[in-house]
Amino acid sequence: MSSNHRWLRQAAALPPAARWLVLVAGSLLIGWLLELLHLPAALLLGPMAMAIAMALSGMSFRMPKLAFNGAQAVIGVMIASNMPPSIFSELAAQWPIFALGILATVIASAALGALMVRARIFPGTTAVWGSSPGAASVMVLMSESYGGDMRLVAFMQYLRVVCVALAATMVARLFGVTPAASQSIDWFPALSPLAVLATLAVAFGSAWICGLMRVPGASFLGPLAGCLIAKFGFGMPLVLAPWMLAIAYALVGWAIGGRFTREVVAYAARNFLRVLGSIICLLLICSGFAAILVFFAGIDPLTAYLATSPGGADSVAIIAASTNVDVPFVMAMQIGRFLVVVLTGPMLAKAIVRHMSG
Repeated sequence: MSSNHRWLRQAAALPPAARWLVLVAGSLLIGWLLELLHLPAALLLGPMAMAIAMALSGMSFRMPKLAFNGAQAVIGVMIASNMPPSIFSELAAQWPIFALGILATVIASAALGALMVRARIFPGTTAVWGSSPGAASVMVLMSESYGGDMRLVAFMQYLRVVCVALAATMVARLFGVTPAASQSIDWFPALSPLAVLATLAVAFGSAWICGLMRVPGASFLGPLAGCLIAKFGFGMPLVLAPWMLAIAYALVGWAIGGRFTREVVAYAARNFLRVLGSIICLLLICSGFAAILVFFAGIDPLTAYLATSPGGADSVAIIAASTNVDVPFVMAMQIGRFLVVVLTGPMLAKAIVRHMSG
């Protein structure tokens, strides 16, 4: 016991530069190991895991707010760049099916979040944001701006990301499909510097304007909205280098992980089984919606399942792209639901907490 205390004291005595060196090296190692396991969001989960380990060992570090805000802006650009123009025609052509699938999943996740609020598993709006079926990194970032505990939301969201990825992979193999291996990433492609600078100018400019307007989550929602307008309204290409996105994921992972404490980890561990149970319930409910699409809309089973999977859009996209499913349908459903959650999430979270607390 005394040796542990001695080690903790030595770790806490490291100068800031040494702590950052340990953080970067450990993040690269863990991220690489998670990539070998083909785990979704490995570039974010690796740095987050290392930051949590350092925070719990006494090697705390200070994340500059400007760096964290810049990382959120880059992630907003990434999401906008991945929205294909075909999403609008796909949504318009089959809007009743999309409305049913999107609303059913949002209502089911909100109901599970409300039950967790009623059971007081997590405080305030945390349970609602943790249950929201949007992109995990986005829900974590937005939760802090709207009163949630970003650490516990991250715990809930990324546990579901892993569960959804495993379930989607098993369902794909059930239908005789083995997803293709991940392609190697060209981290330093030849890109136009002017295109990159223009993209960043729109992102940071939008974040600054939304900040002046005191929009909650301005660092993320501003760049997302600004880049969507630039892309679809003016035909501007959104260009980001993969290494920039990797740095943004690492900064977000460090910002989240660095806020963990022993009390938060113990609290999350005590509620692990209940959170896992809610995730399994949501997966089963969404599978039921997929069955409805199969029997009443004539959608093939694998397309229906991937389209209704609750979150984990990046891992679902990888699986969908390596199969013969209707990829535009799958991604239109995923992105349409993401937009609904982003637009309605703050109002829904507050309404649920107000109703359950009343």
